[in-house]
Amino acid sequence: MAEKRQLTRRGRQRRDKLLAYATTRFAENGYHPTSVSDIVDGVGVGKGVFYWYFDSKDQLLEEILRDALRDLRTTQAAAIADATDPLQRLEAGIRASIRWSAANTDIIRLVNFGWSEESFADVLRRGRDIVVTDTAHLIEQAVDLGQIMEGDPVMMASAIRAVIDQLGQEYALGNGDVDPEMVETAVRMCLRGLRG
Repeated sequence: MAEKRQLTRRGRQRRDKLLAYATTRFAENGYHPTSVSDIVDGVGVGKGVFYWYFDSKDQLLEEILRDALRDLRTTQAAAIADATDPLQRLEAGIRASIRWSAANTDIIRLVNFGWSEESFADVLRRGRDIVVTDTAHLIEQAVDLGQIMEGDPVMMASAIRAVIDQLGQEYALGNGDVDPEMVETAVRMCLRGLRG
């Protein structure tokens, strides 16, 4: 299977180029209308090269979604690294997530599509569950320190996720520019909601 292969640096670059081009094509033209031929023609490689890296177009989109989820988590981790307490980490994570969504509108469009197709929804559910679990742990820590009200941490984390997801929708439909006032409103709403 293509996913088990060890890639050289050049191989990783070629695979990344296929992923990037496919992301743009899927976001602009839709997943179903975009063919493997469209992707390989756009990148300037043959179908054999595509199938060296991916078993199918479905696997390609799954990899795009997994890579995006890893990138989001990496972005969040970097944002909270210097925060000294759970509430500061929550705030930094919310801000980083909103900025990430604004900077990745093509991915947000693919996430929207992925939720509509059961074969891709599993990848997204696993990613969402990881983010919600991570956020719930921060909420539990903040509750223990008396920084926020008691409540179901998973439900509270899911509510934060919903706010961030909704803003991602706004950015995906617009031009992707970050509206600082919108970010501040979202952060205040989430943090005030947690404080009770």
